[in-house]
Amino acid sequence: MAQQDRPPSLDQLDARLRAAQKRRDGNRAGRGGRRDAADRTDRGRGIGLALRIGTELVAGLAVGVAIGLGLDWWLGTKPWLMIVFFFLGAAAGIVNVYRTMSGLGHAVGYADRDRAKDDGGPGPDEREGG
Repeated sequence: MAQQDRPPSLDQLDARLRAAQKRRDGNRAGRGGRRDAADRTDRGRGIGLALRIGTELVAGLAVGVAIGLGLDWWLGTKPWLMIVFFFLGAAAGIVNVYRTMSGLGHAVGYADRDRAKDDGGPGPDEREGG
């Protein structure tokens, strides 16, 4: 009876785990290569970034056109200020997309820390007086 109460050895447990993993991988391949949770998370981040970029562009244009229309109405210069601010809004949207993609403006000292690491110099916390 002492033999039956003893738990299975680690080698047996390891063999059972490997067999279960092979069955799981085989089931995934049979379902057309369904993606796991990590792939879905990466895809969700990509879609989120794409929506953010689109929003940055549209917001820049909308604000530029709104300012231009408001100034045109106030000063009576239709449509000249709207055209000028349309291009300024487009430029602001492109700059925002560039800053998003390059990682600028995420936090105070963000670019400074990366530059210091790349150069091998002291970071902002390691400098004297700061």
